[in-house]
Amino acid sequence: MNFATTVPLIRFTSLSVIAALSLLSPVYAQRPTLPANSNQAQPIDPNDPNNLRPSAVPNSSVLSIDGGKRLMTEASNAVSSQNYDVAAKKLQEARQVFNQLSNFYQQLNSSFSGIDIRIADVQRKNALETAQMRDEATYQLALVHRAQNKPELAVPLLVQIIQSQNPTRDLGKKSYQQLLELGFVDAPYPRTGSPASSSQK
Repeated sequence: MNFATTVPLIRFTSLSVIAALSLLSPVYAQRPTLPANSNQAQPIDPNDPNNLRPSAVPNSSVLSIDGGKRLMTEASNAVSSQNYDVAAKKLQEARQVFNQLSNFYQQLNSSFSGIDIRIADVQRKNALETAQMRDEATYQLALVHRAQNKPELAVPLLVQIIQSQNPTRDLGKKSYQQLLELGFVDAPYPRTGSPASSSQK
């Protein structure tokens, strides 16, 4: 065996192995090493899309009572700055949210009726609460339409509130008063005078 030809072959092989290892070393550097105690919790990379976690903001969904209230607050701020178009949009959205919630709670109430009275009762209360919020959003929307000089949009909303609330309740009375001020109705309510005289009229 010729020693002169063996040395370049070994040198070439060594260089090839070193080059191959140098290419592989970055890959090994990126591999995570497990700690000695692998049962310990590891930090979660918040930028990793594979890490699923709940939203940091509870009840951040629009389809929630908090979502509807948030829309009402945004509408109130818009009214304060006399931005009635934005206010009307936000109030319409809040009205829809509260209406959907009320319907969903009513459906749950019906589903649990006769099965679990406690759950049915809670859902009935939720339905009533969100219906009240819907009517309040509707009333505010009617007021915004009045401020925009659009009585044709305010009147149907006020009538809906009276139908939902009943004329004897506070929001129903206020809605009827708005109709009176708009000239849509001409008889004040509640009527002044004794019940006997009002029943004879």
